Amino acid sequence: MSFLTLGHRGVMGVEPENTLRSFVRAEEAGMDAIELDLHLSKDGALAVMHDAVVDRTTDGTGPIAGKTLAELRELDAGKGERIPVFEEVLDAVKAPLQAEIKDVAAARALAEVILARDLVGRVEVSSFHDEAVTEIARLVPGVRTVLIASRWSGDIVERAKAAGAPTLALNIRRLTLEVVEQAHAESVKVLGWVVNTQDHLRLARALNLDGATTDFPEIRRTGRFTA
Repeated sequence: MSFLTLGHRGVMGVEPENTLRSFVRAEEAGMDAIELDLHLSKDGALAVMHDAVVDRTTDGTGPIAGKTLAELRELDAGKGERIPVFEEVLDAVKAPLQAEIKDVAAARALAEVILARDLVGRVEVSSFHDEAVTEIARLVPGVRTVLIASRWSGDIVERAKAAGAPTLALNIRRLTLEVVEQAHAESVKVLGWVVNTQDHLRLARALNLDGATTDFPEIRRTGRFTA
């Protein structure tokens, strides 16, 4: 079974997260796919940022939803980088992308881009929200989806199946072999996040995970040789 390594918000351990600089670095490091986050701006642009507010990762303040794309463009997202929109990431790198959406509205906006640019084969869509996963699958036939969870109960595999998600992305610190085996028995893949240490990488291997999300390029390199 191949082990996939996903760059978390690019490679946020060494570059400003969710910036073109970070995504290019992730591609140069040979990541199998690049994970990013999407929020809608006030005027409906798919802004690439993890938080709902700009305070932590830029020199601005306030919610993304309260700012136009032009206003977001004025902010420094680290090392002089600007907040990109999803379409810019598509053009900046060639790697497969895993796009995390926060709600149904973002699902609808993302669906328009995927359909317009024929991205079903390149873009996988993830979310913590079952309804967002269900909505993107309804809008984009054949799109690959991922249900994310930090904490979960015994029905997590059933939730993934009900949402039509063939993959789960689960917090490595809470993952157990039992959950992984339950998922695999139902043909559901399991990714672990975030794997940033050799101990977590060994754990990912021991749990027979299908892949892991990491902040650091070296995890991809060493992951190829970790038994």
